[in-house]
Amino acid sequence: MIRGGKGGRTPLKHGLHFEKRTDVATVIAKIPGYSVVGDTVVFGGKDVARLYKKNKLYTGLLATTGVDYRKLISKKLLPDDAVLVLVNKTLFVVETKFQTVAGSVDEKLQTCDFKLKQYRKLITPLGLDVKYVYVLNDWFRKKEYADVLAYIKSVGCEYFFEEIPLSYLGLPIPNK
Repeated sequence: MIRGGKGGRTPLKHGLHFEKRTDVATVIAKIPGYSVVGDTVVFGGKDVARLYKKNKLYTGLLATTGVDYRKLISKKLLPDDAVLVLVNKTLFVVETKFQTVAGSVDEKLQTCDFKLKQYRKLITPLGLDVKYVYVLNDWFRKKEYADVLAYIKSVGCEYFFEEIPLSYLGLPIPNK
């Protein structure tokens, strides 16, 4: 998979390949050399990432580090998935959007700038970087999404089709 949705899919071992109702933990656990123990991602016997789905971002990360979200933002945002990559100290907020007909997801894609700023407010006290990324299905390759996809990148967010390359996340790539 080439960044920006051009090109074909990479083999499973080089990216997190998503299907309609797949979460990050399920996808990572399928990659040779990786395992998921609770909310911890392990590769080569080392902890490489932590996973926070929906409310676990608040209970598993923020509350345990003394961050009170109510002092930083007015309303909770519940990510589909969030991956804290330990080596690069980056929290990747991953939103998965799969569509087969036109609908409300179209407008939701345009909220990434606001959400990225809100997540940064939450995470900055922890000294972590934040990236906001969509995993989209092929529906969004249609020409009528060109402006929305360009907007996503223009505001510092990212998108991929069907998968996220491990290299984008900064996670180790298993040997061939």
